[in-house]
Amino acid sequence: MTRLNDQILTACLLEATAAKPGNVHPAASFSDMTYSDLVRSARAVSGILAATSHHGVGPAVLAAVKATASVTSSNTNLGIILLLAPLAAVPTGTTLHEGISDVLDRLDTHDTECVYDAIRIARPGGLGTSDDHDVADRPDVSLMVAMQSAAHRDGVAAAYHDRFEQVLKWSHTGLAGGESFVTDWEQQVVGLALKIQAERPDTLIARKCGAATAVESSRRAQEVLDSGWPDGDDSETVLLRFDDWLRSDQHRRNPGTTADLVTAALFAALRENRVVAPPLDSLPMT
Repeated sequence: MTRLNDQILTACLLEATAAKPGNVHPAASFSDMTYSDLVRSARAVSGILAATSHHGVGPAVLAAVKATASVTSSNTNLGIILLLAPLAAVPTGTTLHEGISDVLDRLDTHDTECVYDAIRIARPGGLGTSDDHDVADRPDVSLMVAMQSAAHRDGVAAAYHDRFEQVLKWSHTGLAGGESFVTDWEQQVVGLALKIQAERPDTLIARKCGAATAVESSRRAQEVLDSGWPDGDDSETVLLRFDDWLRSDQHRRNPGTTADLVTAALFAALRENRVVAPPLDSLPMT
């Protein structure tokens, strides 16, 4: 396993394993998705994404989605794949901040075709239709143009549009980093998820349940942080109440886009050696 492969796999598994509010983890499943689905998916795509610089972003995304479909019937990781592919394509020895724009500027209509094919295979929840560059149509624009047109309604597209500036910022500001990550990685990952959702209403929730519900979810995430989590007297109660609320609508309030952004931020921190990860064999089912 290459170092890049290991970093991708580690980011995916840490995100999947942390008991983040509203998401699948070892102690919480959905009717159509379990933690084992996430683990199989991570293992299926890490090597493919690690080779993105060789195959190209669009082809890597499509290959990773097909690999996921071979191990699970659920859409476990489309957003993760879309976020990690361009980050993984930044050349070794170049920082993500320095190299991501060059990767994005090289994206063309073939990348768009591959990504549209991948989206149709994955069938993400609440996709709907669009007047501009709908995924049901044959694309005639570069992937960056397509992502720009979707940025107002999709957090993954917004990450492309701002050239991953916010993802990299969350990676720096949302994780304490260093050796401490080995012992309190789950707390840091949960805290990162709360921070992202508090700052950016989850677009999967917005597509499934409406903008007002997504904004309410952000308010509740901020309420957890304001309670002094994880050390406040009532903070654990507030966190559990938020988790219950997210799960109370048959997982339609699943903050899936937030989870995707958490994975990208984790990968960035691992790739740039800002955190020391726990051994993978210490995680469940790995």
